[in-house]
Amino acid sequence: MEADLPAIRTLRDAGFEDFEKLCWKLPPRVEKRARHVIEEIVRTQKARSFLASQDIDGFGRLMNDCHESLRDLYEVSSFELDSMVEIAQSLDGCFGSRLTGAGFGGCTVSIVENWNVERFVVELKRCYSVKTGQVVDVHISRPSTGAGLIG
Repeated sequence: MEADLPAIRTLRDAGFEDFEKLCWKLPPRVEKRARHVIEEIVRTQKARSFLASQDIDGFGRLMNDCHESLRDLYEVSSFELDSMVEIAQSLDGCFGSRLTGAGFGGCTVSIVENWNVERFVVELKRCYSVKTGQVVDVHISRPSTGAGLIG
């Protein structure tokens, strides 16, 4: 990359236009992984804006897009994760769902309207068991402001 675009030292430095100029030089699997990273950087920037404006629908769509990218481009999903996300996305009150962590059979995270959390959990467990024959643990968490300085 350095010879073609010397200002690009990492994928974080590349925009879509830069990437499109160079992607044909990459092996197909590397191109897919790099495309995921560049698109995920853009999604993260958009997510910040959506959250700042309290646009949970937009944020949920980004979560769904992220899962598709992790599945198709980065190839770190599994049948179980895809099933969990697909079911979650189909349930009432779910804004978005995606795998989280390292992938390869770990966890998903879903954004669900408060009024529907309990029903969402029951239906997610039921549908997942029907589809996969497995039992799933679901943990409910609530967003918070995170760490901060005291004093």
